[in-house]
Amino acid sequence: MIEQWQERICAAASLATPLRLVGGGSKPWLIPEQGEVFNTAEYSGIVDYEPSELVITARCGTPLAEVEALLEQEQQMLAFEPPRFGANSTWGGCIAAGLSGPRRASAGALRDFVLGAQLLNGKGQLLNFGGQVMKNVAGYDISRALAGSLGVLGIITQASVKVLPKPQHEYTLRFETDQIQALRFMNEWAGRPLPISASAWNEGLLSVRLSGSEAALNAAQQALGGERLGTEAALQFWNSLRDQSHSFFHQAEKTWRFSLPSVAPAIPVAGECLLEWGGPQRWIKTEEPGERLVALALQNRGYARPVYCHEHWLSGLSAPVRVIHERLKAEFDPTNIFNRDPESVAAS
Repeated sequence: MIEQWQERICAAASLATPLRLVGGGSKPWLIPEQGEVFNTAEYSGIVDYEPSELVITARCGTPLAEVEALLEQEQQMLAFEPPRFGANSTWGGCIAAGLSGPRRASAGALRDFVLGAQLLNGKGQLLNFGGQVMKNVAGYDISRALAGSLGVLGIITQASVKVLPKPQHEYTLRFETDQIQALRFMNEWAGRPLPISASAWNEGLLSVRLSGSEAALNAAQQALGGERLGTEAALQFWNSLRDQSHSFFHQAEKTWRFSLPSVAPAIPVAGECLLEWGGPQRWIKTEEPGERLVALALQNRGYARPVYCHEHWLSGLSAPVRVIHERLKAEFDPTNIFNRDPESVAAS
């Protein structure tokens, strides 16, 4: 199959024909609509999984659910909690999107766990980066640069990721509080040795997930207070945030994502707000003009973007970082065939 893909890529490059990379098709808003569909879902399967080494390697078309089910058998997990936007979400799409879920603030982002990757570039070359062990890297770590690259550098044919043991126990505590107090609590608790693995605030309720040993969780609950949520209800709640299936996200066209310092004050916007990650990730559902929202984010040393609206992969980058990304694109996809944005056609 890889040889067939290489032939198709070389043919597309010779004609500068754009290709639209699609796996499970669960995140269509992240990539432009231009180009011939190049489906990667059929290249699937677990390449290697060694529970004792805490590493899993899978091909790009492998269903994300299949990877997580295999890890569950060994009581292990993807600590960054990647969102599933549908039953067809794939491993390659997970890596290319680079998205992380509720545990991101405590465990780290997806790219922090990527150990190695295999890439088919715009010249039809099959390249290998990284490996299957954590190590210091001298120079640019391309395997981690592929995390969140949205397919603009090439097809991530397979990737190796570090996994972690699942916590022995998890409690979710609920507190009735307003947004200002919730931000104060989350910043205060972040500076204390508490086993907090996720937090979220919406509609007057602050939810805090504790992960670890039973003794540690009981001690934390005694220190924090709050009302403990049932196990099944807690699981449904955090999964709904992870997959953006929570009722808050139902009017997607009105939803903006703010990335701010945790100590940033509540954003003065008319609309519903949902806080995550201890305060840095803030979702706001509003009908206010985008220009005002972007300006408010900049005033608070952050940025804001509409959630379900495709943007060019270079948008929002500072000039120095933009240069690096442009050079990477030119090196890996010189004819600009992968996930080409309409506004970049003139430059191709």
